[in-house]
Amino acid sequence: MSRPGGDLTVPPGPGIPDGLVIPAADLTERFSRSPGPGGQSVNTSDTRVELVLDLAGSSALTDTQRARVARHLAAQLVGGTVVVVASEHRGQHRNRIAARERLAALLREALAPPAPGRRPTRPSRGAKRRRIEEKKQRGQTKALRGRVREE
Repeated sequence: MSRPGGDLTVPPGPGIPDGLVIPAADLTERFSRSPGPGGQSVNTSDTRVELVLDLAGSSALTDTQRARVARHLAAQLVGGTVVVVASEHRGQHRNRIAARERLAALLREALAPPAPGRRPTRPSRGAKRRRIEEKKQRGQTKALRGRVREE
């Protein structure tokens, strides 16, 4: 992955066969006090990390990639920026790594092309015949469950 403070490396995947490198200049990190674990230092150290990527100002994305990310992450965008928050670890360094991994996974998923649509098909004549035969057999099995009558 990428080290905190440096470029963000997105591994290769569908939609990005060669991977993607987002320069550190395109990323903004903000730190604040975390509500999570931390013991005695929980109220004094800034361990919560917010990693912000401005889509419009990013030089790493092409116009088509930018449009695909914006369409896929429309509900999560805040003013055209992607914001990822990490506060689950006690240390700032581990939270920075977690935020970068989360942003890379989010971008990798957003850049994947949509799945092809379903092509409707019809059951074959043999499949229809087998289905009807199975239904008849099931009906006969259930009919035999009735009371036995002596003749």
